[in-house]
Amino acid sequence: MIRVCILLVAFFAINDFSAAQASDKDAGHLSSHWSYSGATGPQYWDRLNPKYGVCAQGVNQSPINLQSFIDAKLPPIEFAYSGQASEILYNGHTVQVNFPAHSASIRIDGNTFELKQFHLHAPAENQIENTVYAMEAHFVHADQSGHLAVVAIMMQGGKTNPALEGLWREFPTQADGPHPLKVPFFAESMLPVNREYYRYNGSLTTPPCTEGVRWLVLKQAIPVSDQQIKRFTTLMRHPNNRPVQPVNARMVLR
Repeated sequence: MIRVCILLVAFFAINDFSAAQASDKDAGHLSSHWSYSGATGPQYWDRLNPKYGVCAQGVNQSPINLQSFIDAKLPPIEFAYSGQASEILYNGHTVQVNFPAHSASIRIDGNTFELKQFHLHAPAENQIENTVYAMEAHFVHADQSGHLAVVAIMMQGGKTNPALEGLWREFPTQADGPHPLKVPFFAESMLPVNREYYRYNGSLTTPPCTEGVRWLVLKQAIPVSDQQIKRFTTLMRHPNNRPVQPVNARMVLR
C-alpha cells in the first residue's frame, strides 16, 4: 500500500506540468506536411519540422500498449456532456467534430476540462493488453491553463452504433474546413454504460506530439458496424493510427 501511494504521488506530480498550450491546430494543421506513411510518416515526423522533435525524443509518447497495470482507487470521471456539437470537418488526417465553448466538460483531479473536439482513428491507436480495436474515439479537453485531458473510447466491430449514424450521413468528402452539423449530436451518446478507466501520462498522437497529456482510456468498448468502419476508412484511404510507443518508466493505473 505504501509503495502504491508513493507511485501515485509521483504519477500526479508528473501530470501537473503544462501541456505546452497545445491547440486543435497543433493536432492537425501545422505548416509542415505529415502523414501516416512513407517519407512523411511517423518514423520521420521529427525531421519534418524542428517543433516536432519531441515525436522522437520524448519519453512519454502516445499511444501505448496498456498492460502491467498498477491497482489504484481512481476517482470517477465527472462527465458533463449535455452540450451539443456544432461542426464537423475532415482535416486530411481524421474526421473531427467540434464543440462550442462551455458546452461540455469533464472534471478530474479537482479541475474542469472543457471538451473541445473529438476525432477518430482506425484502427485504434492505444492497445489494451495487446488487443487492437477496430476504431478509437479521442475526446480532447483543455482546462483554463491549457493542460490537456483525452478520454479515449475503444470501438469494436459488431452492431451499428446509432450515435454515429447521423454523423456518418454528414461526412465531408474533402478537406475544406468545418461545416455546421445539421443533426443534433451529443458527446454523452458515445459513452459506454461502464465508465471505469485506465490512466497514464502521455502525449498528443500527432505532430507536434506535445507531452503532459492526461490519458483516460475507458475500459468498456462501444460497438461500431463493419459498414461504419468501411465508410470511415474509405474516406481516410489509409490507416490513421500512430504505432504504439515505448512505455518507458511510466505507470498505467486502473
